[in-house]
Amino acid sequence: MTGMSFLTRKSLSLLDTVGGWRTIAEAVTIRALFLLVYLRTGQVLPSALIAVGCVLIIALIRVIRQPEKWWRAGIPLAIVGLSTILAGGTGHAVDFYLPEMLPDLVLGPIVLISMLIQLPIVGLIVETARGDQLGRFNWRRDLVRRRRYQRCTAVFLTKFALAAGVMIPLYVSENVIALGIATTVLTTPALAVCLYLCWRILRTQQSTGTIPAS
Repeated sequence: MTGMSFLTRKSLSLLDTVGGWRTIAEAVTIRALFLLVYLRTGQVLPSALIAVGCVLIIALIRVIRQPEKWWRAGIPLAIVGLSTILAGGTGHAVDFYLPEMLPDLVLGPIVLISMLIQLPIVGLIVETARGDQLGRFNWRRDLVRRRRYQRCTAVFLTKFALAAGVMIPLYVSENVIALGIATTVLTTPALAVCLYLCWRILRTQQSTGTIPAS
């Protein structure tokens, strides 16, 4: 949930929230490729290595086109690399999707706690991006603003809870097909929806004049 300063922009499309349609297409392709190769061969490690090769090619193309944004290529490569190590080491195909499940399991409780203590994490991130020094929390004095940050944070909490509730049973039962589909839908595409909904909430906040527009 880092790098959310774009939520302060005056205009934003759904695809902009995750870096464009290519980001979603690449994420879907990589997960689908592993699943299809595994269903075809029944071999975990070769399927994972093919997925690594795919993401490596994508990463090289990204770096060549936009060398200043190398980190956008590095993050997917690191995730798929870890997925390959886990799945290859255990021999269980469902472990390929474990690194993508962990953020929902870890961030869900953190987000919930931030809401319960009236310090919504979306507010912390956005206001820090606006220049409010961490620890001052001046924005908390504005009840309307804080409520909208609570709504934004609740959007993410819903996503994390839904993803965990769907993916954990599939992982435990080792339903690799259903888990592959679930992680494809509930990761990057779902994150894009959450970010766009938050932007809509904050745009309403800006239009009422409660916070300055960037």
